[in-house]
Amino acid sequence: MISTRGRYALRVLIDLAEHRNGSYIPMKDIADRQDISLKYLERIVPVLTKSGLIEGVHGKGGGYRLVLSPEKCIVGDVLRLTEGDLAPVACLAKDAKPCARAAECRTLGMWKKFNSLINDFFDGITIADLMNSSPAAENYII
Repeated sequence: MISTRGRYALRVLIDLAEHRNGSYIPMKDIADRQDISLKYLERIVPVLTKSGLIEGVHGKGGGYRLVLSPEKCIVGDVLRLTEGDLAPVACLAKDAKPCARAAECRTLGMWKKFNSLINDFFDGITIADLMNSSPAAENYII
């Protein structure tokens, strides 16, 4: 399951992409438009800044802007950054210890395939794709 942190990070990036004009956008403006508390944004934005997805400037005229073009900003990368991992089961998590039962696990192949489907799906979507999709689209297919 994707947490609010991952979902809000995507909303922040879409907002920055939709309002980019070369200048920096104050975090308060993003919070207001996205109906996200400023306090919660203050926990998400540093993660996006550290990763190099956005950059910020303090002071008058300061704020944040997208570093990458929306076409190069991959949803899967953002979700792995904010969620830590997209693995559906613990044994496939990035830092998981080798499972002693892997050799006899009848479900491991299924989980590996599901993990691949999840990552391939999100890696095939960009912020630009989300900008161009209609709100509340029921069937998102690329």
